[in-house]
Amino acid sequence: MADMTSFREAVTAWATLAPGRDLARELAEELAEELPVRTAVLLEGPSDVNAVNALAASHGRDLATEGVCVLAMGGAMSVGRYARFLGPSGLGLRLTGLCDEKEREYYARGWAGADGDPQDFFVCEADLEDELVRALGVDLVKELIREEGELRPLETFLRQPAQRDRTAQQQLRRFFGTKKGRKIHYGRVLVEALTPDRVPAPLSGLFAIL
Repeated sequence: MADMTSFREAVTAWATLAPGRDLARELAEELAEELPVRTAVLLEGPSDVNAVNALAASHGRDLATEGVCVLAMGGAMSVGRYARFLGPSGLGLRLTGLCDEKEREYYARGWAGADGDPQDFFVCEADLEDELVRALGVDLVKELIREEGELRPLETFLRQPAQRDRTAQQQLRRFFGTKKGRKIHYGRVLVEALTPDRVPAPLSGLFAIL
């Protein structure tokens, strides 16, 4: 049975130049019409996907059922390829997404090359984890880390000399990237702790157009 997961996998197989990419492209084109898909949310990695899906769930939304495909591209440098295939000049989907400030130009060029609306992607000041830490506050984030059973690893991390000159917010952001899978896990944990008035501007902007 065709579903959004099948479409996402077909698009990824095509975009990553996997063997059989021509067949993957044909399948993606067929599924885009069959499902149907109306919007592609282009994100840099799986932690961003986890955060977006968690926020959707907290709002009682099923993005796949709504025709919204949330995609992790494996890095911002791939955005041009995804945008051209999926956007107005390709499958005709509306493009949106999130990126870090340092990746803004990749997204801007990708959107321009796909005839997309440059106002339809949203930029995090440093990255999404930074936005979420600022929105929740350092004390609440540390409490969430304690609830997840990781207070001791955090305390060990904070004793490292490299952390002495960083702000508490910068330290927490770094901590999330020190273990494989931690950023993905906390993408959901931090979003689930948000109250409606604390949703960071890039995320609220994204959801306003979905």
